[in-house]
Amino acid sequence: MTATEVLKHEHQIILKVVGAAQREAQAIQATGKMHPAKLEQMVDFCQTFIDRCHHGKEEEYLFPRMEERGALAAKGPIAVMLEEHAQGRGLVQAVAADLPQALKGDSAALDSVAAHLSFYADLLQAHIDKENHVLFPLADKLFTPEDQLLLVQSFEKHEAEEMGEGTHERYHQLAHELAGDH
Repeated sequence: MTATEVLKHEHQIILKVVGAAQREAQAIQATGKMHPAKLEQMVDFCQTFIDRCHHGKEEEYLFPRMEERGALAAKGPIAVMLEEHAQGRGLVQAVAADLPQALKGDSAALDSVAAHLSFYADLLQAHIDKENHVLFPLADKLFTPEDQLLLVQSFEKHEAEEMGEGTHERYHQLAHELAGDH
């Protein structure tokens, strides 16, 4: 697998949780009720798997290598991706911040959880589409086979050292659970 194929595979896992988040947001809006444990797991998945693991690989390894190979960092696709990563972090933090009040029955906090979750799902779906169809094809044109190999090795090292043994697999399983893939 190339580095971009690894990231595209992770996108498939992420989209399972994004779909579940969208469904949860819609259910909250329709019924005024939430599934607290599921929401806490979604927040954890977003903060750990999506942000620390997946976005970590992109920000620490993929984007810098693209810059080394001539892609512009200050403008263009990389700048857009970094901005969207920051927006996503903010939306997930907003969900996490409102969750305790929503659990206590605060309807404004519950509405905020649903809205931020929905915005996040929409953002991630569009973001992944851009990465899969614009950024990754650009990266594949810029990278040598050696670049791809070194990136895959860096990704594996990131998973082992930054995330810990078995973490990646545990979050894959959680994604399937949250999506209802039993």
